[in-house]
Amino acid sequence: MLARHPFSSLSLLVLAAVAVGCGNYTRMAPDARASLQRTLTGPEAEQYLRVSGNVTPFFGDGSKRLLTPYAPDDVRLLDDSKGKPINPGAVERTLPVGTKLRITKVEFPTAWVVAERVLYTPRTWPWIYLAEDGKPDAPPLVLVLPPNLEQPNDFRAEVEKYLTPQNPKAQLEALAPPVRDAVKEKRLVANMSADAVRMAWGPPELVRRTLEGTAKNEEWTYPGGRRKAFISDGRLARAEEAGASVLP
Repeated sequence: MLARHPFSSLSLLVLAAVAVGCGNYTRMAPDARASLQRTLTGPEAEQYLRVSGNVTPFFGDGSKRLLTPYAPDDVRLLDDSKGKPINPGAVERTLPVGTKLRITKVEFPTAWVVAERVLYTPRTWPWIYLAEDGKPDAPPLVLVLPPNLEQPNDFRAEVEKYLTPQNPKAQLEALAPPVRDAVKEKRLVANMSADAVRMAWGPPELVRRTLEGTAKNEEWTYPGGRRKAFISDGRLARAEEAGASVLP
């Protein structure tokens, strides 16, 4: 056993050097991070999907799956050496609004964490690990949040875009059957409400608001600019994907 101690010490020194080289990618105070971890994995661990999500491979980490409201072509989490976004992989399945999940871990990109993560992943971003209800042996789902969320309230606001502690069953059942089915399948149908658009396609990256007479218009642009939804007086007027209409 004594002969192994120098090797173990050397390994720790190497890991420490790597961690220092990686740098710390979170600006949130340690006590705030610890408080969020305790709360979100404790009394607030039980959550439901607020928006329908795609499950895809998690880039180079085969032990996890990415949970994202966006199509793989629109995911903007990791770039190649030329600065072009990397597609995480094809959609394996879709989780509809209301899917019950449990937060199992909240992981911030500290130097140590970044050093231990698989290189070919968005390792400098915060990760929320989720377990799907009734599937204890499935790979963990990872919800990736934006970097540099400095305040706990900002972090919570970002989480609440995708998850809710309240079962949205009543909200979903209030929709007309064709709209409800579309939301579950991440599709849009004409004249669906803005809330239904958000549940189906997820939160837009950019919202541009204009007035046309008495009509209140919104142009929702999704990551990468490939998808756009046009809302007029709270209802979907048209939607585009790569310039082509996606409404039936």
